[in-house]
Amino acid sequence: MRILKEPLFHFILMGIAIFCWFAWISPQQEIVEETDTITIDGNDVALLTTRFETSWNRPPTQDELRALIDATVREEVLVREARKLGLDQGDQVIRARLAQKMDFLTDAIAASVEPEDDVLQAYLQENPERFTTRPQIAFDQVYLGQTVEADAIENAIASVNGREDWDSVGQTTLLPRSMPLSAARVVDSNFGIGFSSSLGTLEPGIWSGPVQSAFGIHLVRVTDKRAPKLPPLDEVRDSVLLEWRRETGAELAQAQYESLASSYRIETPEINQASE
Repeated sequence: MRILKEPLFHFILMGIAIFCWFAWISPQQEIVEETDTITIDGNDVALLTTRFETSWNRPPTQDELRALIDATVREEVLVREARKLGLDQGDQVIRARLAQKMDFLTDAIAASVEPEDDVLQAYLQENPERFTTRPQIAFDQVYLGQTVEADAIENAIASVNGREDWDSVGQTTLLPRSMPLSAARVVDSNFGIGFSSSLGTLEPGIWSGPVQSAFGIHLVRVTDKRAPKLPPLDEVRDSVLLEWRRETGAELAQAQYESLASSYRIETPEINQASE
């Protein structure tokens, strides 16, 4: 059956398994916490060691590991005593943290599933606006100054068209003489907002002007253009996978929530929407 191959179906099955497992072990945890014993076992030590190595790129020394264990014991003592005092009741921070952990379980399920390429290809085709590359343009430019007479512009165009060492024409400036293939935002970050749009109508390979930037007047020769395109899956697979997992994970989270909420009788007050 096709439903057995659907990723969301796999998510739901895995979600049910994980939530059931946590529900099964939670009573055992509560029994342990009712005793006066705090046990730090090998699994706890391994987790502390892994966290330390992730942060410091080396294993902890014996003294550092002992300090980590002591800190864990201290935290557990304080947490248990706080619960005895009822400090966890009605605490919005704790409630938000617990809700966040439930969401983390769902996120972990989504991150664990590897969809087939046909699923990602379909997602790519259904959401082309997310992955289509932006248009790009490459050009050479000569800066003529803040204000230039019409005759001077014509003379400059004739000069750059008649010589190969065009970079000696015009005024010295810190602006780049040549821009490689760049998106509009990159061009505008160098020459000012709107400069890139004025290049769209220029004929490639020919010096044109005047072109106004935030700094003054330019002659411009467009050397290359790249139209927007939807790349093949092989080129954007990681991005497509990330977006697919994010969106599918959100669908799973909502489905999981609705399933959990259906076991409760939910009563909410009527909210008066009438304006006073």
